[in-house]
Amino acid sequence: MTRPTSRVLALLELLQGGGTRRVADLADRLGVDERTVRRYAEHLVDLDIPVSSVRGRYGGYRLAPGYRMPPLMLTDDEAVAVAIGLVVGRRAGLVPESTASESALAKLLRVLPARLADRLGALLTTSSFTAPQRSAAPTDTGVLLTIAEAARDRLMVEIAYTDRRGQRSTRTIAPYGVVGHAGHWYVATADRTFRLDRITSASLLTATTEEAPGNDPARAVLESLATAPWTHTVSVRVHGTADDVQRRLPLGLALVTPLDADPVQVRVQLRAERLDWVPALLAGLDRPFVIEEPADLRQQVADLASRLATWADG
Repeated sequence: MTRPTSRVLALLELLQGGGTRRVADLADRLGVDERTVRRYAEHLVDLDIPVSSVRGRYGGYRLAPGYRMPPLMLTDDEAVAVAIGLVVGRRAGLVPESTASESALAKLLRVLPARLADRLGALLTTSSFTAPQRSAAPTDTGVLLTIAEAARDRLMVEIAYTDRRGQRSTRTIAPYGVVGHAGHWYVATADRTFRLDRITSASLLTATTEEAPGNDPARAVLESLATAPWTHTVSVRVHGTADDVQRRLPLGLALVTPLDADPVQVRVQLRAERLDWVPALLAGLDRPFVIEEPADLRQQVADLASRLATWADG
């Protein structure tokens, strides 16, 4: 018996909406009888698409997880959203494998209707972005998914890690979140963070972890980046509220802490390998400040102020 292909694909599209769809509802949406819906479902099964039948009063059909991804039916809006997401993720440096976004986008464009593919191609070729493209080392997809699974299920993970000095080690960590920031993926643990592109392998363990810390993973990563063990520790008191000062600083660069003794003063703390860029950063705050440490920074700020005054006078 010949089955109308368009209606079989329409059934697949309805099932991809999620949940269990009653046979009567499917028949009404497709404009056929319930017996025909069952034939369409059998045809999808013959194509190795994992369609499961659910018995009972509220039974029907649903799309079950399979050993491979079934064909996707996307609306025009969904196709555009997926394409833009692939491009933005690649530019941000957060797509795990370096070629994954290009190959996925190429597959998407090949199967789109000609008119939509042409219009989407026009969008992609004429679009530009204000943020620079990141060229971060790609994170291994398996590592990223394993860490995420461990964080969700509160399991310990054994990782092979290479630190910024090139030293390799095997560690056991208790992740509670993964964070994308400035072109890198990070994993947050109770006492520190790790860059995922420096993790070469990750294995789930059976041991479970304790309750996740109270602060959120994104904040933990930003605090860890701001307190990384570079050569110089910088501490400055700034006149202003925490929100105002934080808005004037790049994310993850510094810790901004309100001072209990003075509600309109905050302490800005950061770590730096060199101090030569810090005076310009402090000048950019456009707020009165007092340098607590290091002492060498005071002279560098004075030198910058002198140069700016000279240049302003022409």
